[in-house]
Amino acid sequence: MKKLTTIMAVLLLTVLTGCSNEQLEDQQYNQKKKNKGLELPIENPETNTGEHCFYTSLIAGQHHTAGSVTIDVVGGNLIVTYTTNEEWELGTTHLSIGVCEEGWVPTTGSGNPQIGHFEFTEPYSEGPHEVVYIIPITDIGDNYCFAAHAEVEGPTGGETAWAEGSEFSGNSWAMYSEFNLSSCNSPS
Repeated sequence: MKKLTTIMAVLLLTVLTGCSNEQLEDQQYNQKKKNKGLELPIENPETNTGEHCFYTSLIAGQHHTAGSVTIDVVGGNLIVTYTTNEEWELGTTHLSIGVCEEGWVPTTGSGNPQIGHFEFTEPYSEGPHEVVYIIPITDIGDNYCFAAHAEVEGPTGGETAWAEGSEFSGNSWAMYSEFNLSSCNSPS
């Protein structure tokens, strides 16, 4: 009888744990979306809801849309989120952002960006399909440019990916985007 009671207790615990696992994962995911009480926008990697301040595609290997890069303003912070589609996974990411003028991004003498010298390489949160950077707005100004680079793995293997935009003046396919902060309303 004691064995039967122990087995029943273990089974009950297993069922309860299994049922609450999904809730725990949701809670952990939402906790990762917070920074000092800051609620970050939830990104749906399959659709562009149009609710972001800025949205552009994440292009892998020059020919594949691997996901998106979005920008939102929350409080006094700029939230830059890289999100991949299900078939792509994020590896190392690099982000350079600054007021649009010469010198906002480190480049080689030939005009190619030096991703190893980008100022943002340590995201606030990261996972296989999402990386989030939180940047104080006071650090950038109103009219800014950003270059978002990622290493991705997908159906075609490992690829370099860039947020879609204008090409740099060098001989690579690296891209950057320009955005005016005043066109974005910040939720307080």
